[in-house]
Amino acid sequence: MNVENKTIIISGASRGIGRATALLLAQHGANVVVTARNADELAELEKQATEGHVRGKIVAVPGDVTNEDDMEAVVKTAIDQFQHIDVVINNAGYGVFKNVDELTATEWDDLMATNVKGTFLLTKAALPHLKAQASGHIVIVASDVAKRTFAGGALYTASKYAQEAFTGALRKEVRSFGIKVTGVYSGLVDSHFHAKGHGHETSQNWLKNEDMAESMLFIVSRPAHVVVDEFMIHPLSQEY
Repeated sequence: MNVENKTIIISGASRGIGRATALLLAQHGANVVVTARNADELAELEKQATEGHVRGKIVAVPGDVTNEDDMEAVVKTAIDQFQHIDVVINNAGYGVFKNVDELTATEWDDLMATNVKGTFLLTKAALPHLKAQASGHIVIVASDVAKRTFAGGALYTASKYAQEAFTGALRKEVRSFGIKVTGVYSGLVDSHFHAKGHGHETSQNWLKNEDMAESMLFIVSRPAHVVVDEFMIHPLSQEY
């Protein structure tokens, strides 16, 4: 599980899976550049890592994944501070769950911008550096609904199917450059993502943020010749 001195970028890192992953990777010696829109929560995360005397470092760069300049700034910070990038974890995303005729055009545009365009923009910003160094790893956190659908999930599943297609095409584009691409497909996770919130009694048997963080650590710490192309994970309590 060696990530010592690796430089890792994580989007959507202010809470949930992203936050837990940032802390765990820093505890194992990685230098983690985190981004999200909530500057206060990012600052708290950065402070927690500093006061916790973790082996690595967490650097907060507030930004919106739908803004190209913001994502360029995140990548620039990683290069300026650590001279290289080893891993990019595209984790930012959210869900809207309504029947199709109840959805608004604004809801559609906003969710697609975060879940799909955000993945594209951060990946695009990092790629020139990864190609130049002929190494790197791009992780795209989708969902198991990138491979199935359900009523009321047309918008969310469409965004995840789009991420799945993007992941597959990207994998074919960059493998010859020595760049790994992993798609992560999780089932139910007890996080702030869900309407009833983190820690609700109905989600006590779901995956924890820490379970996902440990999965990320496994994925990004494989030897240079090994790539986990796809990683599917569910709680035992969820039918699949």
